[in-house]
Amino acid sequence: MKKLLSLFIISALVTTFYACSDDETPNLAAPSLTAPTAADVQVGTTATLDFAYTAAAGFASSTATATGGTVTVDTDGTDGATSGTISVTFTAGASAAAGSVTVTVTDKEGDSNNITAVFAVTTQPVIPNEVLSGVLDNKSLTNDRIYELAGRVIVPDGKVLTIQEGTIIKGREGNGALASALIISRGAKIEAVGTADEPIIFTSILDNIKVGEIAGTNLDKLDNEKWGGLIILGKAPISAKDGDTETAVEGLPADEAYGLYGGNVPADDSGTLKYVSIRHGGTLIGEGNEINGLTLGGVGSGTEIDHVEIFATLDDGVEFFGGTVNVTNLLVYWQGDDGVDIDMNYSGTVTNFMVYHGDGVGTDEGLEIDGPENSTYKDGKFTLKDGTIVSDGVAGSAADIKADAQGTLQNLVFSGYSSAKLKFEGEYTTGDCTDHANKVYSDAVQQLLDGVFVITGTKYDAIEVYSKKDSNDVPFCASVPQTDKDAAAAKATSDAAATGATTSEFAWTMAAKAGLLN
Repeated sequence: MKKLLSLFIISALVTTFYACSDDETPNLAAPSLTAPTAADVQVGTTATLDFAYTAAAGFASSTATATGGTVTVDTDGTDGATSGTISVTFTAGASAAAGSVTVTVTDKEGDSNNITAVFAVTTQPVIPNEVLSGVLDNKSLTNDRIYELAGRVIVPDGKVLTIQEGTIIKGREGNGALASALIISRGAKIEAVGTADEPIIFTSILDNIKVGEIAGTNLDKLDNEKWGGLIILGKAPISAKDGDTETAVEGLPADEAYGLYGGNVPADDSGTLKYVSIRHGGTLIGEGNEINGLTLGGVGSGTEIDHVEIFATLDDGVEFFGGTVNVTNLLVYWQGDDGVDIDMNYSGTVTNFMVYHGDGVGTDEGLEIDGPENSTYKDGKFTLKDGTIVSDGVAGSAADIKADAQGTLQNLVFSGYSSAKLKFEGEYTTGDCTDHANKVYSDAVQQLLDGVFVITGTKYDAIEVYSKKDSNDVPFCASVPQTDKDAAAAKATSDAAATGATTSEFAWTMAAKAGLLN
C-alpha cells in the first residue's frame, strides 16, 4: 500500500511540474507593422503599397481593408516567418475622397496588430515636384505641384516670376554657396498674390506639407535654418557705407549684378507680395551671414507688400536695407534675431504689424533700427505704425535704436517683457562721456534729443541710454551721464492708451491657425 501511495505522489508531482512549466511560458511580443509613405492616388488608378511586419511568434495570417477604393493582397507574409513584407494593390474609386489602407497581421499565438497608410484620392493627376535652379526666364508657378529651390534661384533684370495662389515652394538644405534662396534682382518682378484661404507658402524641403494644404505636421516654431529665404532687390535709394548709393547683399559675390541693390528710383516696382507665408528659413548664405526670412534691399514704393507672415526663421524676420517700400499687415513669429530690422535709411512705412518672439531660438530684439550710413543720402525717414511687439518668454529685448536712426514710432505696444525698454545707443568718443553735453557727435541719442527720432502714442516701460562698445566689447563710455539719461527719458512719454496692431488681420497665418497668437 505504501508503495502504491508513493507512486501516486510522484505522478502528481510530475504532472504539477509540467503544468507549471506550461503556465510560466511567456507570450511573445505581438506583431508590429510599418506603413509606407503613400503618395496621393488619382481616381480610377492603382497604387502598390508595401507594409513591413515583424512577428516574434511567427506569421499566421493577414487582412487588408481600404477606404476611398478597394484593396487586394498581392504578396502575403510567409507562414511562421518572424519578419517580412506584405504587398497590396489599392484601386482608387471613381470620386475624390480621403483614402486609406489598413493591414492587420495575426501571429501563431493569436495576437494581432494593424497599421494604416493614409493618402488622398484626387481627380487630378499626381504631378512630381518641379525643381527650380539657376537663372529663370519669365515663369509662372501653379498650385498643382510642389516646387523645389535648388540653391540660389535668380529672377534676372527684365523677367517676371508669377506665382498662383495656394502654390507651395520648398527650399532645399545647404549653406553658403549651396544655400537655397529665391532672389528677385533689380529690374525683375515677383507677382505672388495669394488669398487668405490659399496663401502662397515658402518653406523647407523637410516640411511634409502637401499640395492643397496650408500647413504640414512635422515642423514647429523651433525649426529654423532649414533653407534660406526670399530676397527682393530694387532701385530705390539707400545709404550704404563710403558714400555708396548701391551695394551687394552680404554673402553674395559683389561682382555679380544679381546681388546688387540701390539706385535713384524711389517709386521702383519689384512686384507684389500678398498673403505670403515664409517659414523655417535662415541658413547661412556667407560667412557669418544668415538669410533673413524676407530681405528687402532698395525696394521701391511701387512694390506692394501686404499680408505677409514670417514663421520660425533663424535670422531677422524682415530686414529693410534702405528703400521706400510700404508694408502692411506683417506678422513675424519666433525669429532668431530681430523681428523688424531697419538699415541704410529705409524711408517707407510699416503699418499694422506684429512681432512675436520667444525663448529657445536665440532671439534678440523686437525692433532694431539704424540710420543712414553716409552723407550722400540722409533725407529719408521711416514710420512704424500700429504695431504690437510681444515677448513670449524671457529672451530678447523690446527695441534697440542705433547710429543716426531717424523716423517715427507711432501707436506701438510692447508687452510681455520683464522690462520693455527702448534702448538708445550713444556713440561716445570722449573719455569723460561729455559728447552730448558738448554736441561732439550725432548718434541715436542725439537724434532723439533733437526730435529727429520721434516716439508718439506708444506704450513701453522706459527709455535706456547705453554706450557703444569697442571691438573688445568694452563700452567707450564707462558710465553714461545721468543728464543724458534724464534728457532722453524726457523726450517721450509712454501712452497706456496705445492700441497697437489689429490682430484679426493675421487670422489667415500659420501661427494663428496653430493657436500660437494669444
